[in-house]
Amino acid sequence: MTQDDTKTMTETKDPILSIRNLTMMFGRKRQQATQMRMDNKSKEEILQKTGVTIAVDNISFEVERGKIHTLIGLSGSGKSTVVRCLNLLLTPTKGKILFEGKDIQTLSSRQLREYRRKNVSMVFQSFGLLSHRNVLDNVAYGLEVRGVPKSARVDKAMEMIEMVNLKGWESKSINDLSGGMRQRVGIARALANDPDILLMDEPFSALDPLVRQDMQFELLSIQDKLNKTVVFITHDINEAFKLGNTVSIMRDGRIVQTDTPEDMVINPADEYVSNFINSADKAQVYQVKNFMQIPSSLVRLQEGANVALAMMRSNNVSSAYVVDNRMNFVGVLSLDAAFQVRAGELTFKDALFKDLPTTTQDTLISDLIPIASQSRFPIAVLNDEGKFAGIISKAAILTSLK
Repeated sequence: MTQDDTKTMTETKDPILSIRNLTMMFGRKRQQATQMRMDNKSKEEILQKTGVTIAVDNISFEVERGKIHTLIGLSGSGKSTVVRCLNLLLTPTKGKILFEGKDIQTLSSRQLREYRRKNVSMVFQSFGLLSHRNVLDNVAYGLEVRGVPKSARVDKAMEMIEMVNLKGWESKSINDLSGGMRQRVGIARALANDPDILLMDEPFSALDPLVRQDMQFELLSIQDKLNKTVVFITHDINEAFKLGNTVSIMRDGRIVQTDTPEDMVINPADEYVSNFINSADKAQVYQVKNFMQIPSSLVRLQEGANVALAMMRSNNVSSAYVVDNRMNFVGVLSLDAAFQVRAGELTFKDALFKDLPTTTQDTLISDLIPIASQSRFPIAVLNDEGKFAGIISKAAILTSLK
């Protein structure tokens, strides 16, 4: 769906942030630039005639409560400017930013301070830590500014330090920490204030790839535990797709498409989006449900080995999937085992391969690759109720990677 598609504004079930027609200009002649833009003049012509740079150009999107919304774009696309508008570090030239339905630009100075202290916290790429303070005091800093008593802020800071796996490091100097550990401190400090929203501006981009991967996992784990809303800025398409429940791709200050990673890959809005995501690791986007299929030989437990053999013969396969009357997955019957049952060497139940790995429809293909590589049979897929829904084969997984 594109920015102009009004469904974007109505499909979100519970928006905590609503950004409407946001524009951010830098330069003195903004009124003249605004009129020229209304007259469909290009950004280049506006810059040449007025000296005004349009960093963000009339964008709209919503952020759902408890979800991660990623903004991605090339350098200069406007994504970092957007995130700085969300806590009014930058005051927009035009448009509204609604938090819980209230335009934050109408807040008084006192209300804005409270909004920044309690409702939003920001995590920067450069960490922004205080080098003269140890880990504990850095994490507790925001609580100290708010006037929280020392014992309470120490308890809260220690809770957050443990959550980001830095327990035992609370007395260490910031200078003793690696880059990944410093970023954990930054996240713990942001979380200590218990904000509704985390604003994260390329927080992992300066980290080594393996450390970055660990931090992505930590963020997903923290978001799952605390149910925080996150607006995450990145230039890495794989990071955007891995973290984001929804993704907005920006270009030249505008949003080209906002969608789920899966739908964006399947239905890119235009050639720019298609080219942009072409380098993405599809295994990090596609889910099992995109490639699962119904097995050609599906047998109920009471039907027995003879029925299974007939199905395998007619479908030219060497195994059958067995379910009970309630569609619970029971196991897999191989061709060899079926012949053993017919010969009286095994009972039907004893012949089944049980304790096999299963997966769900929403599992990412990337998470399934290690399991599939060790599995003798295509993996059984279960629905949300734990019932048998289909299978996914190694061949289907390989196809998803192309």
